Amino acid sequence: TILASAKKNIGIEDILERIIRDIPPPKKDEDAEKTLKALVFDSHYDPYRGALAYVRIISGEIRKKSQIKFMATKKTFEVLEVGIFAPNEKPTESLKAGEVGYIASNIKNTKDIKIGDTITFTKNPAKKPLEGFKIINPVVFAGIYPVDSSDFENLKDALTKLQLNDSALHIEQESSQALGFGFRVGFLGLLHLEITFERILREYNLDIISTSPSVIYKVHLTTGKDLKIDNPAHFPDPTIIQSIEEPYVTCHVMVPSDYLGVVMNLGMEKRGDLVKTDTLDSKRLLLTFEFPMNEILTDFNDKLKSYTKGYGSFDYEISNYQKADIIKLEIKINDEVVDAFSTLVHKSKAEAKGRSLCKKLKELIPKQLFKVPIQAAIGGKIVARETISAMGKNVTAKCYGGDISRKRKLWEKQKKGKKKMKEIGKVNIPSSVFTEVLKSE
Repeated sequence: TILASAKKNIGIEDILERIIRDIPPPKKDEDAEKTLKALVFDSHYDPYRGALAYVRIISGEIRKKSQIKFMATKKTFEVLEVGIFAPNEKPTESLKAGEVGYIASNIKNTKDIKIGDTITFTKNPAKKPLEGFKIINPVVFAGIYPVDSSDFENLKDALTKLQLNDSALHIEQESSQALGFGFRVGFLGLLHLEITFERILREYNLDIISTSPSVIYKVHLTTGKDLKIDNPAHFPDPTIIQSIEEPYVTCHVMVPSDYLGVVMNLGMEKRGDLVKTDTLDSKRLLLTFEFPMNEILTDFNDKLKSYTKGYGSFDYEISNYQKADIIKLEIKINDEVVDAFSTLVHKSKAEAKGRSLCKKLKELIPKQLFKVPIQAAIGGKIVARETISAMGKNVTAKCYGGDISRKRKLWEKQKKGKKKMKEIGKVNIPSSVFTEVLKSE
């Protein structure tokens, strides 16, 4: 036993001596002198030297001017510099088995480095990569757009640099008629999504709009083809869809026993099935639910905290896919579909969702010189509608008395003008409306 205190700097040297004495050194492979195997455990972007790979040398030795290959991406590079951390970067002649350091190879594309990948020589390469590397598939998707369109390149750089040491982040460029150019970003879950958004705001000082998160649906077509859909814009024609499956999660909810009733009601509201109830002690219960993943993405945590006065908590794990009645809900403004507000929802919740969106948009969109209908549609069927009334103008204000026919003539002229304007007029939706609606979701 070593008595130690980091605060008072007691016993630190004894701990380091014991580590050196008791922990065995790395074992050399039979071909350790010839075959290079280096594990990439992190990476960092340097504006002058490109992406640096942080590695642990498992076998072999790496020097300057060595020709190396990343086994997962199949990319080859020439080593320009190797070094160790002391604690800052310190160039050395070589890195040998058991050592931890960095490799600079003028790697310009950050996608060429994958965390967990194996580096070997291009000549006499390792036969197999180190075990454990796996390309991680995202589970939750959301669109990220810059508030100011001139920040698009800055947002692209920020996401690319975040992807350097976060291999689970999946990025695809996309565009929206309403929001302009942006990215479709894949995450491992809700926490991953929140941390990424927070890092973009704090580290890169960018104002962004994020669309409501969605999951991957498996769509089986009548032609026998299977699709994976995470974006409403790619949803196929309903007439050729045979069935749709949505992901389910096993959710463990820990609550005080006093709030059992309200939490069970919340579970029913979110289309959940209560699998079992465990009693932890006299005051706490552990409820196990099966939920559609889409139902817990947005407001489940907020509602759980609200209903249980902050005492409830939950965690979840991916379970399986189950058949579901998923449909595409479109929002039409002045008979034109606005793709930014389109969403994939369960049929039982489509009407309520449509009414909520229409009501919100009616409050936010400014009045025009003509009536503007806001409609929620499923295919050709309208399930909800709100109307923004036209801006009023008293055209008869200048008429003092006189014949009523003069006033009627002015009203008729105004009516014709508004009808013509409705035919040719377009509704310009301010960007603040998109921000408010997407935030409220």
